[in-house]
Amino acid sequence: MVTLRCFTFYNEYQCSIKFSEFRAKNSSMRSCIIKCEERGGLDLDEEKDGKKKLRILIAGGGIGGLVLALASKRRGFDVKVFEKDLSAVRGEGQYRGPIQLSSSALAVLEAIDKDVARQIGEAGCITGNRINGLADGISGEWFTKFDLLTPAVRRGLPITQVICRMALQDILVNAVGDDILSNKAKVVDFVKDSNKVTVILEDGRKFEGDVLVGADGIWSEVRSKLFGAQEAKYSNYTCYSGLTNFVPQYIDTIGYRVFLGLNQYFVASDVGKGKMQWYAFHKGSPMNTDPPRGKKERLLEFFGSWCNEVITLISETPEHMILRREIYDRDMIYSWGDGRVTLLGDAAHPMQPNLGQGGCMAIEDSFQLILELDEVAKSVSDVCLSNEIVSALKRYEKKRMFRVSTVHMMSRLASKMLSSYQPYMDFGSGPLSYLSTLRMTHPAIHVIRVFLQMFLPQFMTWTIACHGLW
Repeated sequence: MVTLRCFTFYNEYQCSIKFSEFRAKNSSMRSCIIKCEERGGLDLDEEKDGKKKLRILIAGGGIGGLVLALASKRRGFDVKVFEKDLSAVRGEGQYRGPIQLSSSALAVLEAIDKDVARQIGEAGCITGNRINGLADGISGEWFTKFDLLTPAVRRGLPITQVICRMALQDILVNAVGDDILSNKAKVVDFVKDSNKVTVILEDGRKFEGDVLVGADGIWSEVRSKLFGAQEAKYSNYTCYSGLTNFVPQYIDTIGYRVFLGLNQYFVASDVGKGKMQWYAFHKGSPMNTDPPRGKKERLLEFFGSWCNEVITLISETPEHMILRREIYDRDMIYSWGDGRVTLLGDAAHPMQPNLGQGGCMAIEDSFQLILELDEVAKSVSDVCLSNEIVSALKRYEKKRMFRVSTVHMMSRLASKMLSSYQPYMDFGSGPLSYLSTLRMTHPAIHVIRVFLQMFLPQFMTWTIACHGLW
């Protein structure tokens, strides 16, 4: 047993009127007597400033894994990313479309690397400075609108934008570097003890580190090894996505709209460079096949009676640019790791895409995790390093849990609400069925509109601008 005197440092980060300016407020140092076992295993390199050079292993080269790798690199850690197929990750962007980066996620990227944030800003398309919101799918009339600009401006944050997923991937890959990112390197298992964690790749290679982070998505191998294999939950929705070279007349005034209907909804967004991205969500059983005549014809059957904005976008999209996937998520879990192993992003909390927050939550996860690990690296002695690492990972979970679980819950609730939209009364097939043709407004619609107008602005402000990371 070794007795040592160690010191605890606590840093609070505050956001000034410009999000990239930080002030560190150091609280008083507290000394304490700790007894702990001597640490064996890996030897840590020492930086010139006295910080320990933790070895961070990351399974998964998606958005969350790359942002964590970049943050680790900028903080001086020894980091390695293992990705099973980088080309597949980039190709997945064709199915999932552009990614929305909210003000909070953009602020985090700026805090990690200003040059990378600048490149992302130049490659993206700002949508938060225009009208965004929900509209009736048949009439096209606005149901409620979101103000994404004012909350960002008031806090000195960048404005919400969208960016091609593959372009974002390229920027992050180049910033992280080939020396850190290993392609064709699928993590299939790991072994952990009190001194280190060892990842095992599909080809048999092994790598040792101080921390393993599973950032390998909804089908995470690391999560399965931690908690056992579990089936993902089908959301009851199939998503068709399309990208078209079409510039509507409203392009300068509308960023994105969600068109509402019963058992289906349609999202349309400007993505810049003369292109519009859309997503058509239709309720149905999984693994259904499209008819031989193609996906476009099927979509026109689903949405053929909707407003011109929806029909035009579908019609203007070439058949080969319409892609399809089933939407899955998982139930929230309230422990993301064990010992020196933890999860982030979709590996920890996969959520449905209707709020556009999955990637943003992964970016925020990465920053919170690196802040906690940075505190470990600043500690005076490495004698009780293992305990410090485990404590840091638990702090990361605790600090992220409320925000992530709230957004996860709201994404599921939004899916149910969006697909339950029924603006007019339905009198069925009985003797009063003729009244259905009169399109009498359902009385609940007025109540829902008032509720959304009161609640939604606060929730959107909290989502896009109140990450709580500093």
